[in-house]
Amino acid sequence: QVQLVESGGGLVQAGGSLRLACAASGRPASGYVMGWFRQAPGKEREFVAGILRSGSSQSYTDSVKGRFTITRDNAKNTVYLQMNSLTPVDTAVYYCAAGRLLVAVARLYDHWGQGTQVTVSS
Repeated sequence: QVQLVESGGGLVQAGGSLRLACAASGRPASGYVMGWFRQAPGKEREFVAGILRSGSSQSYTDSVKGRFTITRDNAKNTVYLQMNSLTPVDTAVYYCAAGRLLVAVARLYDHWGQGTQVTVSS
């Protein structure tokens, strides 16, 4: 199966930007729909963004539309999440996931990374 490792998280001030990366190994990343989810303490894990195998279509949760951009580079087996205009509400552990369908339900994804912490200060 595929293994996923997130990177790029950190501490940023409100209004700032971060770019997360998810590196896939074991299987080609091109074989999977890829998604980003996030989970804040005491909150449920929520869908953030997803992208088709070819990168031809993307999906976003309403709260990040216009601020976040998901892209993929299948030649590098890597998926990215560019996050702009960050607010404290975006503070969470961000997880990369791989699955069969571009859906917003975490349990329908088959493989998960370990997560990377994003903290946005006010």
